[in-house]
Amino acid sequence: MGFFSFVQDIAIDLGTANTIIISDDKIVVDEPSVIALDRRTDKMIAVGNEAKMMYEKTHENIRTIRPLRDGVIADFSACEQMMRGLIKMVHVGNRLFSPSLRMVIGVPSGSTEVELRAVRDSAEHANGRDIYLIFEPMAAAIGIGIDVDAPEGNMIVDIGGGTTDVAVISLGGTVESDSIKVAGDDFDNAIVRYMRLKYNMLVGDRTAEDIKINIGTAFKREEIDYMDVRGRNLVTGLPETVRVSSEETQEALKETTTQILDTICSVLERTPPELAGDIVDRGIVLTGGGAMLRGLEELIEERTHINTMTADEPMTCVAIGTGKYIEFLAGHNQI
Repeated sequence: MGFFSFVQDIAIDLGTANTIIISDDKIVVDEPSVIALDRRTDKMIAVGNEAKMMYEKTHENIRTIRPLRDGVIADFSACEQMMRGLIKMVHVGNRLFSPSLRMVIGVPSGSTEVELRAVRDSAEHANGRDIYLIFEPMAAAIGIGIDVDAPEGNMIVDIGGGTTDVAVISLGGTVESDSIKVAGDDFDNAIVRYMRLKYNMLVGDRTAEDIKINIGTAFKREEIDYMDVRGRNLVTGLPETVRVSSEETQEALKETTTQILDTICSVLERTPPELAGDIVDRGIVLTGGGAMLRGLEELIEERTHINTMTADEPMTCVAIGTGKYIEFLAGHNQI
């Protein structure tokens, strides 16, 4: 890029749980999609990790917001401020100038026109000049090195924080796909509900996420893991600690994981037979932070009888593929 070029290319994986920004083929921002605002002025106090540390721990003058819910923008103003705050972390170009930004943004494959417009508007207000959108399963496929132009069927299951996208990709396009608003956040919510029903205990979202990460499983394991969980007893109103097992998390997550399984099977049933044969040979690839839940691969294999594997860097492959998308567009003469 020349000295007098004031356009900066950045790629954004705008996720419900995390936002990743790539510039010059490097991940320059990887932060939680959280913003803290002053209630009195609506000005930003903190963004990303700093704001997440405040989540569910603020006083009346500060509100912490996750602007995206179920993969879509729930709070337009907060999302715009969050994007601005995260983009400011990208130290690129000549700092005397504020370059126009050419942005490529990953979006869920089931996004409506209204939802896509909301993403575009937020990007434009955050100094975006040229804005391109790419569906997340395609970005994930590019990010993990699949030749998406080849006449071969590849199935990608991208389990993010707010949505699960399932797509069969061939010849540079999506042949069959489905998107459901069930993903990593729903794993956490399922654990919160389970703790309330079984133990009369109220736990926060962060505690539920810790349970999921440390002992959560979608499939029966030979070794049972345990974790001491602190929360508030709903009967006495007092804090208490209970011991929770990985078997219990499997029970808690069963309804949610079944919905994801049903979606995968539904897309497979609609896939043309030649491409279905390719998927049997090549397997199903899981991406996204939700793919890191233990036992998901085994659960999908048991139901579909198709080899299932998780991408090497499941949390970043959508962002990496989004970053490569400008080169992909240039190769197809679309920019």
